[in-house]
Amino acid sequence: MPPPPPISGGFPPAPGIPLNPTGGAAESSGFDPIRFTQAVEAAGRRRLGAFLTGVQRYRDHPYRRNLHDPQERARWGNIRLLDYSEPGATGPLLLCLPSLINRAYILDLTEERSFLRWLAGKGLRPLLMDWGTPGPDEADFTLTDYIEGPIFEALALASAQAGGRVGLLGYCMGGLLALAAAERHPTLVERLLLLATPWDFHSDPGQARRLTAALPALMQTIDWHQGLPIDVIQTLFAGIDPLQIARKFEAFARLAPDGGPARAFVALEDWLNDGVPLVAPVARETLGGWYRDNNPPQGRWRVAGRPIRPAHVTMPTLSLVPKADRIVPPASALALAHAIPGGLTHEIGLGHIGMMVGARAPALVWEPIRAFVMGEDVYPLGGTP
Repeated sequence: MPPPPPISGGFPPAPGIPLNPTGGAAESSGFDPIRFTQAVEAAGRRRLGAFLTGVQRYRDHPYRRNLHDPQERARWGNIRLLDYSEPGATGPLLLCLPSLINRAYILDLTEERSFLRWLAGKGLRPLLMDWGTPGPDEADFTLTDYIEGPIFEALALASAQAGGRVGLLGYCMGGLLALAAAERHPTLVERLLLLATPWDFHSDPGQARRLTAALPALMQTIDWHQGLPIDVIQTLFAGIDPLQIARKFEAFARLAPDGGPARAFVALEDWLNDGVPLVAPVARETLGGWYRDNNPPQGRWRVAGRPIRPAHVTMPTLSLVPKADRIVPPASALALAHAIPGGLTHEIGLGHIGMMVGARAPALVWEPIRAFVMGEDVYPLGGTP
């Protein structure tokens, strides 16, 4: 078979050196465009092969999550309040709010990487809002309905059990829900923790422009499906770094299939593929009001008709901002952290998901959260994560 022809127009020549296969400057420089093209194609085939191998190994991997849910304390439609407290525990209660578009068990991923079970083992009493898959009861929910409904009622229940105010933690989108609940109901919240929580949705102009350009089609999708389907949400996340999917499966192909790192990869990938849709009112409010109009930092995001203002948050607050976050730009989260008077802010060298389930999460994230909830110094030796 003859060699493939050189790529035309695909690669610009080096300055002053034309891509001339018959001689001239290219020949005198030692550059062979045909061999170069063949090398690029071979590298592409190797990477494609590694990617496909990784995908097949993931599909064939025997790991399945088998952690049993703890006791259910309350239920609102498909929303459950789960209690991770150990028997006889008397430590502070901490209500945890994950994002509405991901399964709540990212905070209870595996036996080795369960933030909630780790906290319970340290004497705290963690409660988790498991949003489930929206059903008929939640189909018309707005953000106000979530905040003034199940979240407020869970806070009231926890406060009654504790005999006073309790801790409130929000992760990603859950941080905005936690912020609003704390600002509106300060008599129920002792301490507020915000993890990778966005606020300034225009802090990354490129990201904002891309989403704004896609918004008309997204709104049509919401109208057609009466919500934002999970496949569309996953496509939006994949668009942040399209090559990341190929890279992670190539890396997975190099792992020992029966090792701990491979098992951790499969557990996380299963969670990523187990997302949930957004109900239509929330999808319109977040995509239009947050991402397009950037209402929160301008004081225009309203819950039950009243604007949410971080400056009105008075309880002790800890904001953890992952510096390697590709989902919530650090500048977006820092805008919220800096808007809360007297709040503690720490930037950590982890990513958006790694901050909760990565190998360094217990030391850099879980332990500071435990200390803060217990009223201890978060970084007693003056160190930072």
